[in-house]
Amino acid sequence: MTRLITKDISNIAANLKNYDSELVARTGCSLSGIACRAAEIDEAQIKNLLPEIRGGVIPISSGEGVIGGFAEAVLNILLHMGAKAFVTRTTDVAGIAESFEKKADIVMLADDERFVALHIRSRSIADNAVCTGKAFATGLSLMAGGLKGREVLVIGCGPVGRSAAKTLIRMGSRVSVSDIHIEPLMEWVETLGQATDQKIQIVKALDPALQQHQFIIDASPARDIIHAQHITPQTYVSAPGFPCGLDAEAQAKLSNRLLQDPLELGVATMLVSAAKYHIERQE
Repeated sequence: MTRLITKDISNIAANLKNYDSELVARTGCSLSGIACRAAEIDEAQIKNLLPEIRGGVIPISSGEGVIGGFAEAVLNILLHMGAKAFVTRTTDVAGIAESFEKKADIVMLADDERFVALHIRSRSIADNAVCTGKAFATGLSLMAGGLKGREVLVIGCGPVGRSAAKTLIRMGSRVSVSDIHIEPLMEWVETLGQATDQKIQIVKALDPALQQHQFIIDASPARDIIHAQHITPQTYVSAPGFPCGLDAEAQAKLSNRLLQDPLELGVATMLVSAAKYHIERQE
């Protein structure tokens, strides 16, 4: 979790209700609704279940990416979603032990490498990168009124971008991908194409690709790679990458056709994905 800094997440708790309203205005779905669609689970079922689920958020004190207020921000998202949740008083291994002692069904913890939700009884993992990619692809589809048969550009093919691309392929989109690391990208595209029987286009020149695509997922950590000249009245951008790759003028031009947040959609999707394991375990 090294790309976020404290100021990126400091207003999450205070803005959750407003953000939910913005999501409904832009996508037709709330935070819960998008997360449930991304996790492919019925929202009504999850809403009934979440008050029964106990979630523990464990602060991690080691590593180069420690973010002040991170555990509290995650906690507030879980509470907003309707789960019973707490932040452990202790950190690291002691925090894991504390979450077990407090009978947590789901524990969330992050270090420099991964941010995960662990569903204890099923031994299942909901990974933030995977869940974030699914959520932002789902949000883009909702904003655009569906992406089946439409061309979508995914910028940045790390774990989040790859998850988004896979989600788009399942939706029936025609996917193009761009990344500064060409050789690993080519290997991944070849493997994915063999697994899905889909042709994925590799974009080597980003500027013309941005001009040609109306639907964009920016999963890159690069700043200011999308400019106002790339934005038309038909452009929709879903941006899980942080910091935002759109410059200020591009963001203003997009207005309510931009979907971006530092944690909310990913954490909400982690929670409902872990809750899905809870349901499957009960069945």
